[in-house]
Amino acid sequence: MNRIEARFDDLRSRGKKAFMPYIAVGDPTLAATEEIALALDGAGVDVIELGIPFSDPIADGPSIQRASERALAAGASLEKGLRLTEKLRPSMQSCAVVMCYYNPIYRYGVESFCEAAAQAGVDGVIVPDLPLEESGELYEASLSRGIALIFLTAPTSSPERARRIAQRSRGFVYAVSLLGVTGARDAVSADLAPLMKTLRAATDKPLCVGFGVGNAEQARAVAQIADGVIVGSALVNVIEAHIGKPNLVEAAQAFAVELTQAVKSV
Repeated sequence: MNRIEARFDDLRSRGKKAFMPYIAVGDPTLAATEEIALALDGAGVDVIELGIPFSDPIADGPSIQRASERALAAGASLEKGLRLTEKLRPSMQSCAVVMCYYNPIYRYGVESFCEAAAQAGVDGVIVPDLPLEESGELYEASLSRGIALIFLTAPTSSPERARRIAQRSRGFVYAVSLLGVTGARDAVSADLAPLMKTLRAATDKPLCVGFGVGNAEQARAVAQIADGVIVGSALVNVIEAHIGKPNLVEAAQAFAVELTQAVKSV
């Protein structure tokens, strides 16, 4: 059983929900990312989503776009992200998921990427711009190495397409809560409840909600109807606000603690 699947089985047995923060690898530096990831792990998060910076992050809003620019300027890359994961793995209790656009994976080589990811201890991979219909090569390569390839559904996904996405997704299904790009919003999307109803009818796999969740109150509300809550832009904003300050890592950890406690209170 993949580590992500084992984590969700354990959470379900205890009636608990998962919290998954996103950070951009290399933002503001690779050394800072290592410290932040370990601090998040210490905050009790279940999965850490390690975003590989890309020059054209089409699914991401301004916050993560800026983080990607800072990370690329700091020299971050897919290879360095994998090496960082390998370095972190022995010290982390959290599952490690790499979020990467398809172009860097394609250039790396699909088989080579999956082999390197497995050796680094990567538990799952999210590729936001890879359509289900074109995922066969990466799906087979990841499956054979015990890596969960996690797919995204959207509010516009038909019930049949949602069923097919959920069937192929491993570890959990990433439910995009709203139309548009990533970024904290003022309120949880009104589309979320009907989306979750559609997905529950399509699969019994864990459903994790991302896009738009920005604070503890929203995280708690989402955890009422989802198996996990994903927060990226709001945490990236905290990191951005503390760049150059001595309490950067502590601020990121404090925010993660607040949201973890909110999710776990459900």
